[in-house]
This record gives sequence, structure tokens and C-alpha cells, in this order.
Amino acid sequence: MSAPARAGVFIYAKNPQLLARFYESVLGAAVVHQNDHMVVLRSPDLQIIVHAMPPEVAPRVVISVPPELRDDAAIKFFCTVPSLAVAGEAAFAMGGEVMSEQWQGAGFVVRNAYDPEGNIFQVRETSAK
Repeated sequence: MSAPARAGVFIYAKNPQLLARFYESVLGAAVVHQNDHMVVLRSPDLQIIVHAMPPEVAPRVVISVPPELRDDAAIKFFCTVPSLAVAGEAAFAMGGEVMSEQWQGAGFVVRNAYDPEGNIFQVRETSAK
């Protein structure tokens, strides 16, 4: 087994299995551990822990289709993917989206994305610059 992750993100989910499959597909992350309450994923960039919402919170959270975006969060993570187009196809197939608007950074192109529960994150593709 590899060493403990040095960086990660913790996501509370109404449907942790669905979100774990989403991040597996979109980010190329792999399941390294799971139990009844959480799924731990690892990508080349970070560890993602998808944890079930507490039972007293989950009934109050309504997930629409498409999901209402949770754009008032104070934090947003990003991951590098080999291809924004491929990540977009995978996100759409799993109930999320990689949005079309993009920004150029020093050596990368970035787009906002959201998962099936409306959590917003970014995907980056390395570019020659």
C-alpha cells in the first residue's frame, strides 16, 4: 500500500456511492478503501474522501436533476485531467457537467465543473505555453 496522502478533499454526499463513481470516471481516481459510510479515492493529485451526510442532515438536502449548483461554498478544489473533452463526456454521462467557459493559466487551461449533487470544482488540462 502507498504512503498516506499529503493532500485531499472531504466531500459530504447524499449518495456517496454515486459521487465516488463520478469522481472515479471524471478524474481517473481509484478506490483505495470503502465501507458503509465512505469511499476513499486516490488520483495522482490528491485523495478524495466521499462521506455520507450525517443522518440528521441528509433528509433536509434535496438533490434536483439537474442539480442546483452549490456556488456559495467558500472553497473549491481542482484536479488536472489528461483531457477536458474526455472529462466533460464522463461528467455528462454521470449526471454532472464540465462547463464550456474556460480560462488560460500559465501552462494550463481550466474549466469549472459540477458533480451530480451540485458541488462545483475545476478541471485543468496542461497546455503548451
